[in-house]
Order: sequence, then C-alpha cells, then structure tokens
Amino acid sequence: MSRHDAFAETGRAAVQQNIQGTLDFLKQYPPFDAMEASELGFLVENCILRFYAQGESVIAPEDGPVEHLYIIKQGRVYGERRKGQGTSDETTFELSAGECFPIAAILSERETRTVHVAEEDTFCFLFNKAAFIKLISRSEHFRDFCVRGMSSLLDQVNQKVQSRAAESLGSQISMDTKLVDIASMRMPVTCTKDTPLHEAVQIMHEQQVGSILVADVLQRPQGIFTLRDLRRVIADPNTDLRQPMQQVMTANPFCLSPDATAFDAALAMTERHIAHICLAQDGRIVGMVSERDLFSLRRVDLVHLARAIRTAPSLEKIVQMRSDVRELVERMIAHGASPEQTTRLITLLNDHTTSRVIELCIEKHGDPGVKFSWVVFGSQGRREQTLHTDQDNGILFEADSQAEANAIRQKLLPIAREINVALDDCGFALCKGNVMAGNAELCLSRREWSSYYSKLIREASANRMVYKGIFFDVRAVWGDEDACVALQRDMLEMVVNDKAFQKILAEGALQNRPPLGGLFRNFTLAKKGVEKDTLDLKIKGLVPIVDGVRVLALSHGIETNNTLERIRQLVRKGIIERLDGDAYIEAYHFIQLIRMQQHQLQAEQGVAYSNRIYPDELNTLDRRILRESFRQAQRLQSSLSFRYQL
Repeated sequence: MSRHDAFAETGRAAVQQNIQGTLDFLKQYPPFDAMEASELGFLVENCILRFYAQGESVIAPEDGPVEHLYIIKQGRVYGERRKGQGTSDETTFELSAGECFPIAAILSERETRTVHVAEEDTFCFLFNKAAFIKLISRSEHFRDFCVRGMSSLLDQVNQKVQSRAAESLGSQISMDTKLVDIASMRMPVTCTKDTPLHEAVQIMHEQQVGSILVADVLQRPQGIFTLRDLRRVIADPNTDLRQPMQQVMTANPFCLSPDATAFDAALAMTERHIAHICLAQDGRIVGMVSERDLFSLRRVDLVHLARAIRTAPSLEKIVQMRSDVRELVERMIAHGASPEQTTRLITLLNDHTTSRVIELCIEKHGDPGVKFSWVVFGSQGRREQTLHTDQDNGILFEADSQAEANAIRQKLLPIAREINVALDDCGFALCKGNVMAGNAELCLSRREWSSYYSKLIREASANRMVYKGIFFDVRAVWGDEDACVALQRDMLEMVVNDKAFQKILAEGALQNRPPLGGLFRNFTLAKKGVEKDTLDLKIKGLVPIVDGVRVLALSHGIETNNTLERIRQLVRKGIIERLDGDAYIEAYHFIQLIRMQQHQLQAEQGVAYSNRIYPDELNTLDRRILRESFRQAQRLQSSLSFRYQL
C-alpha cells in the first residue's frame, strides 16, 4: 500500500469511528446546518480526515487539478495568492473551523490559484470530487452555497432578521414583491378627460375607490383625480361641478411597470407625496397600486409618516414624529427591505425633516429675500444614513460679486445656525468638526464653493482627505437642485483632470484599514479603555469601502454619490470586474446590516448610539460573514494601492 493510500485509509477509518461526532460538528456551520440528514450522511460517508502540521502545505497550484473539497475540522489555514497570478498584489486570508476551500477550483475542474498552508496543527475533512459532484446535484442548499458563496450566507442572515421582525410585526409582504402580485386584481376605475367632475365623483362613490384615472380610448393614462384633489376643489367656493375632468385632474400621472417592486412604489410615494401609482405596460393602463395595497402597518406607515413630517405645524411635532422612524425601520426590515433600501428610506425621511425644519425656521424669522440651497455631504449626501447620524451641511447661493456674497452671507447665517440647532433637537447631532451651514466658511456663493473645491484639491494631503472626502458626496435637499448639480459637475471635472489629486485621494482612502490584523487576519480589537475588545463597524468597516469606491468613481467622472450605485456604474464601465463589484456590494450590505441591528438594539435599550460591537457576541455565521466582508474591503484597498502605485 502506498503512503498516499495509507493516509486515505487511516483518514477514512477516523471518520467512520466517529460518524455521529462528525455529523454534530458539521451541523454547527453553514451550509451544512440547513442540509437534510441523508445529504449530510452521504457527505460523511465520502470524507476522510487528514492532519496537517503547522507550516505544511495543504494544497497549492503546483498540485494540479483539485480532487477534494477541504472542510476545516480543527485549527486554521491561511491562503496566499502570489504576485504574477492575475492579481495586483499578494492576498492573504485566514480560514478556521467549519470553512471550506477551494470551491471555485473544484467547480472549475482546475488547480487552485492560492497556496493554502496550515497556520497551526490542523485537521481537515477531505470530500472527494466525485462525491462532491453528486452532492451538488442532490442538495439545493449545498449547491447554492458552492455557486453563490457569501451571497447564500447573506440570504440566511437576511431571512433570520426578517423572520424576527415579522414575528413581532405580523408582516407578510416583501419589499421585493412585484407590484403585479399585490395590485388590485380588477382594472382601475377610469373616465375620460371630458367627463364632468360631478359624474367622475359619483363613479368613485359607487365603486368605493379613492382615485379615478383619466384615460383616452386606448387606455393610455392622461391624468389622475384622488380624494385629496376632491377636497381641494370643493374647498373653492367657485368650483363648477360640471367642468370637465381635464380642468381638475393631475396631468401625467406617475406610472410604474407591473414588474417594479413594492420598494420602488414606496420610494416613489414618499418622494412625490402621492398615495396612488398607475401601473402601465407599453403605455397602457394595466392596474393601480395604492398606499393601502402596499402596507398593512399598524401605527406607522412610510407614506403617511413622510407626509406628516413634510406638513408638520411645529418643530415640537417633528421631534415627536422622529420617534416613529425606529419602528418604521423595523417594519421595513420585516417587509424584506435590504440595508440599501432601508438606509435610502431613512435618508429620504431625514431629507423631509430637514426641509420642513428649514421652512419652519424661515417662517419664524421671515423670508430673508435670498434664494439659497441647503446642501448636505457625507452619508446624507450619499443617501446612506442610519438611525445614528450627525449633521454635515452647507448653504449654496448665487452672487455676482464678493461684496454681494458677503451681504447675503450675513443675512443667511443667523437662520442657518438656528436650523442647525433645530436639527439637533430632531436627533441629528451637531457636527463636532463644525461641518455645518451655520459655519461662515460653508455658507458660500457658487463661485466661492468652486474656489473652495479648487483649493481643497490644490492643497490636498492624504491625512486631510480622511476628513475632507465627504465634501465630494454633495447634493441639495432644499432649494435649487440645479445649482448644486452644476457645482458638482465643475468639481468632478477638476478631479478627473488632476491625476496627482486622484493619487492623494487614494492614499487618504487607505488610512482606515479594516480590522483584520497581522498575517493571518484575525479581528483587530481595541486593547484598552471602555472600547476594549470592540471594533468600529463604520470607521473600520464601511469607510474603507465608501472611500475606496469614491476614489474610483470620481477619477472616472461618475456623477452619482451613492456607494453601491457607484460600484454598479464602475462595473458597467469595466473599471472593476463584475464579480469583484458583487463582492464589494455584499460586504457593504452585511456590515451595514450588523450596524443597523446594533442601532435598533441600542434604541430599544435606551442607550447612546454607537458603531462599536463586540465580535465575540456575534453568532458563528455572522462572525464568518463579517470577517469575509472585511477581507473584501482589504481587497478593494489592495487594488487602489496597485492602481495608484502606493
């Protein structure tokens, strides 16, 4: 018997002697924890146990096509991809108990591109290739895990989060549900533009509906008339009930495709302050979705809350309603909203809050007689806010001269400072770095803002960019949006044409490193004080991704501010590979999900918001995905180092 055969026979015997122990071990880890008993039994029957001494190679490219799937039973294995194998730099990572490798290589029937070495004395189960192929065909969970990797694990986490939320909220509708599946089955009630108003209202009454669509003979939407419109026209004592609908309808109603999702409809209703959306296919009416169709929420619903904030009569009323946002976040998760969708909705409500606070402050002080835009930076500028947020804002106005700009600034600063204080009352903490509109340095004319960006780029350093990078995520939430868009395009042109600044921006994006320390990438935790044994999800997890993606987006003239949309556009432009883009998006989603769960828990417990967590308090699955998410952030930073020769 050869030495190899002897190893195999010994390893097979070791597994057979402890079948139940092996089964119990596998059930602790995904995807095995979701597999059927017969599928696990088949896996165990075709496994051998192999020992690798510290420093011993487990598998390497020179070993040829992969013949086994390796499952770590005990110990740790580190992987290293060498330079010259299609990568920009060495990539080192660490695997521990319950993790599998090299899945991509065995699926592709090729050699591994990574050297795997035992970091310490390690035992691995070796699952032979022939049995691996059979199990792929037999087990849906195993196949999904092998093909989709971290995506399948994220699905498990999301399902658990949604399940926990739904248990307390009783929700059944997913935010990814197509509108065709939740819209009223019957065709919406319609009339023509020549129908007299009183006849249209009678039809609405008889059909017991809250809206009527105005359509032509081909059933193309021309307008919509709702109960809110009815209240408006009845309030006018001069209203002629015989006038045609064309005179009172809202023309060009907003439409979505039946294949759009519940999230698309919720977002549109919230942004546009509407409660009904026409469904159109090939330009013709096929259905209607109402606010009531979307949500069966018991105390809070998205559209109503947005409308209530936007029309709040006082600051005190807004402060009261802000407490409803946390419950709304729970309900969005219960409806299947992703972290991307949830943060976008939170930001939208924050935009409404900001706008109403501005209007209330202007009503209190009187119109300053100057048109201005309230601009936001950072997470609000990117539409990525969570429950825990502070203020990063400024003011943009037009002025023909420096003297005029100074005069306008003196008029606006008192109002701006009161707005900053009012937003603080609403839960948006004052910025410790004074990045606020009440700061005279950030209450500027468009010409001054252009000079501000020019100086920022001209005098840039990596350390400054750590704090100043947020200024490149700018948008207007109140006032003239076009002025801010024009400013943003001017700024973008400056960046695209300045290669030296791009390199400095990239260097700044490398300042916050993901919390995986040392050669083998264990979590790096704070070592002393109240933060001992914790890590910061925002600064060490999200920021490396946000900053890295911003560098690539700005350098290639991409106008959007949102991190995930920036990634998608970078993929479409061929700047980054699709698989890399998918991995960065998944990493961002998971870190944001853990962060949002932490904030919800802190709100429930009545403690101050914090982005710090104790990784040891996470379950095995969450720790595993979090570590992989940090690895993806490291990979993004490695690619920046290579692109900009840092």
